[in-house]
Amino acid sequence: MIYIQAHFNLTRILMLAIGLWPYQQTKLVQLQLILISNILTSFVVFQFTTFITTECSPNLVIKILTCSLFAASPMIIHNSFWLNIHTVKCSFERLQDICNELKDESEIAIIKRYGNDTKRYTLILFLCAMCCVVFVGFLSIWPQILSTILPINVSQTQRIMYVMTEYFVDQERYFYLILLHINTATYIGMIVAVATGTVLIGCIIHACGLFSIVSYRIKQAMTINMMENANQENQILIYRKIVCAVNMHCKAMNFLEVLMSAFEGLLFLLIVIYVTVMSLSLYGIASYRDNTSELFLYLTCMTTAVLYIFIANYVAQDVTDHNNDIFVTVYDFQWYTASLRVQKMMLFMLQRGTKAFCVNIGGLFVGSLQNAATLISASISYFTVLYSMQN
Repeated sequence: MIYIQAHFNLTRILMLAIGLWPYQQTKLVQLQLILISNILTSFVVFQFTTFITTECSPNLVIKILTCSLFAASPMIIHNSFWLNIHTVKCSFERLQDICNELKDESEIAIIKRYGNDTKRYTLILFLCAMCCVVFVGFLSIWPQILSTILPINVSQTQRIMYVMTEYFVDQERYFYLILLHINTATYIGMIVAVATGTVLIGCIIHACGLFSIVSYRIKQAMTINMMENANQENQILIYRKIVCAVNMHCKAMNFLEVLMSAFEGLLFLLIVIYVTVMSLSLYGIASYRDNTSELFLYLTCMTTAVLYIFIANYVAQDVTDHNNDIFVTVYDFQWYTASLRVQKMMLFMLQRGTKAFCVNIGGLFVGSLQNAATLISASISYFTVLYSMQN
C-alpha cells in the first residue's frame, strides 16, 4: 500500500513549523498562524514606512520597492495557503484514494518513483534555502566582524542593514531587536516559500505519475491487442484496460484543475510581483554605486525570482509533456485491429488529444518553458524602459 504523506515527510516538518499542515489545526496552531502572519505583514509595513521619514531619491525608491515586494510574496503565499488549507487536505486525500485503487505492481512502482522525485525536489530546495539562511545570517553580522579586523566605529557598522526599515525608534539603541525582527521574518519567509512550493510541486509531480500510469495501461492494452489469439475475451479485457486508462486520465486532469483553480489568484499575483522584482533588481544592479550590500541584495532578489519562475514553469511543462505522451502512445496503438467498441474508445481519446492540457492561470498564463522565457524577456523590457527614462 502507498502512503502519500510519506512522500512529503520533509515538507510536513516545514509546514508544521509555519502552522500550515492541514491535519493538525488546533487552537495553538491557529495562534501560530496569526503570529507568523503578523510577523511577515509587519516586516513589509515597516519597509514602506521608510518613505515617511526618509528623503526619497530614485535609487532609494527602487531599493525599498524591490525589498518590500520581494518580502510581500511569502506573506501573500502564507495567507493564501491559510485560506485554502482545506483544499490542500482534500488534494492529499484525493491522491491517497487514487493510489488505494492501484493493484498492479508496475503502477505502484510508477507512483513510488514519482514520490521519490518529490522527495528529491524537496531536499534540493531545502538545501538551497539553508544556504540562503547562512548567507543572510552572515550578511547581518559582517559589519561587526569587519569592525574587529579594521578600525571602524561600531556605531557606524550597526547602522548598516541589508534592508531599509523604519520602526520610529532609536535605530542604534534597538539595533539587535530590529535585526532579530528582520532575520526572523526573513527565515520564516524562506520556510514558507520552500514548504508551500514543495507542496504544489509534489502534487503536480504525482499528477504526472498518474499520467504515466495512463500511458502504461494503454501499452498493456496494446500488448494484448498484438497477441495472435486476440479472441473475444481478450477484446473485452482490452476494452476494460482502455476504460481504466480513460478514468485515470480524467481523475488526473480533475485533480490538477481543482488544485490550480484554488491557487490561480496566488500564482497570478506572484507572477506580477516577480516580474516587477526582476525589473527593479536589474535597474538597481545597473545603477550600482560601490555599495556591496545593495548589490548582493539585488542579485539575491533577481536570482530567486528567476529560479521561482523557471521551476514553476518547468514543472508545468512537465505536465504538458506527460499528457502529450499519453496521446503519442494512443497514436502508436494498432486500434484498427481491435473490436469496434475499442476503436470507438480510441477515437474518443484521439479526439481529446487535439486539445492540449496544460497548467492554466486565469486564462492569461500557460505554464511552460516558453512562458518562462517570455516573462524574463518582459522584465528585461520593463527594465530597459525604466533605465532609459532615468537617463
